[in-house]
This record gives sequence, structure tokens and C-alpha cells, in this order.
Amino acid sequence: MIVAPARAPRGRHAVRGEPSPVDWGEYAAAVHRWELITGRPAPYPTQPGRHGRPVLAPRFVEWLMGLPPGWVTAEHLELPRTAQLRALGNGVMPQQAAHALRLLLDDLSHLHRSPCHPTVSPTPDRHSRVSRPARAGGGSTRPPGTARASTATRARCGDTRSRR
Repeated sequence: MIVAPARAPRGRHAVRGEPSPVDWGEYAAAVHRWELITGRPAPYPTQPGRHGRPVLAPRFVEWLMGLPPGWVTAEHLELPRTAQLRALGNGVMPQQAAHALRLLLDDLSHLHRSPCHPTVSPTPDRHSRVSRPARAGGGSTRPPGTARASTATRARCGDTRSRR
């Protein structure tokens, strides 16, 4: 006797127009976690299409993206389903945008540091000085990879030493 493998139920509407419970399968834990985070239950993932077959529901996509209810799917916007999905597909998740802005602000804060106050590279003990012998020929004793500030920068920072 050959038994057909069990299929996961597809999103279908019940006869009375009520959505049947969704079996999220392996995604049940993630869906439940997102319901807790957003504070609202997951909408039904599909809706009947033109030919009676289930199609993706824009309200579900809106919920997945963490947008407030009706952000794109509000009735007063009068957007057709395809326009709603296009707007959602071209949109950005608020959490993703917030993370990107934090990264950009961090980069900007590093770019706008005053040249008078360079960042100190981490060392095991900042208070212990290691003396370096002077190079033959009177070369610089600065650590490799560090550059001397320009004359204009030294003047702005109050460095009055003259270069000979």
C-alpha cells in the first residue's frame, strides 16, 4: 500500500468567508515571536485571487515588515492589491532603516572628529612609555603608520613649534 505524503495545508478561506487556522509549520515559532514583538496577531497570509486561487495578502506583508496596520492597505488610500504589494516591496523595514542610520551616524562622528584630538590606538598600558632609539640619520621616531600633522593643523591646534 502506497501512502501519499502529507501536505502542509494551503491558505484557504472557509465556506463562510472565515479564514481557517494557519499551520505555520516550521515557521510557527518565528511567527509567534513576531506577534509578540509587534503586539498584534498575524493576519491571514493569503486572500482569494481573481480566479479563486489564493494569492499573497498585502496585510500579511505589511505585518511581516513591522509596519502599522493600514500603512499601505488602508481603505482610504484606494490602492489596488498589486500597487500595495509594489509599495511594500519597494519599501524599507523600519528596523532596517534605524540600523542603517545608526551605522551612518557612527561613521559621521568618526569623520568629524577634530584633528587636534586624534583617536588613541588601544595599547596594553597607555601610561607606560616605550623608548625608541633614534634612527641613524636623524629620522623620525614616530610609530609606523602615524603621520605628522600639517602646518595648518598644528597652527589651528595651538602648536607653536616651528619646523626646522
